[in-house]
Amino acid sequence: MISITTTQTDDDLRGLLALQQRNQVRNVPIEVQREQGFVTLVYTFEQMKRMHEAAPSVIAKDGDEVVGYAITAVPQVRPFVPELGTLFDLIDSLDYEGKPLGTYPYYVVGQVCVASDYRGQGLFDAMYTHHKALYRDRFQLFITDISARNARSLRAHERVGFRSIHTFHEPAANETWHVVMWDWGKECGPRSAKSE
Repeated sequence: MISITTTQTDDDLRGLLALQQRNQVRNVPIEVQREQGFVTLVYTFEQMKRMHEAAPSVIAKDGDEVVGYAITAVPQVRPFVPELGTLFDLIDSLDYEGKPLGTYPYYVVGQVCVASDYRGQGLFDAMYTHHKALYRDRFQLFITDISARNARSLRAHERVGFRSIHTFHEPAANETWHVVMWDWGKECGPRSAKSE
């Protein structure tokens, strides 16, 4: 029986990192990347622990095995996770509905992944539904960036409610990225913009 829950133990964090490693872009053949997607960042256990302490991530578990995750990265973890610093900086430089994006209560999807044997079973949508149930009272905007090459992930994010708000090219990686956002405030009435 698959359950959708949050990271609660060090073993949950280790299971998440093991799944991340298996799906890291360097470990996934090109044809599989095109059809099934991939993840780019690799976090350390210490970084995952910091992110978990600030706000637990959502995971899918089959028994004790982590078979999916959607990492929660609140702005407060920026000093401990430099890999996300560029995204946080970019978010702070953008405007949304006439106001700086960084003034809204927002957080970031640090990464999302479903194990290959569990894809197509609705876990992606279920994990994001769980995120919304957990965090919509604290945050209005849920944001991430996705490689333009990762068509599967772009389609899946659009399906659950994310919309592209910005595109940029990263010359060092020769990669184009889409910044996508899910505005929960548009679904649950107006909320006041404030810094988180």
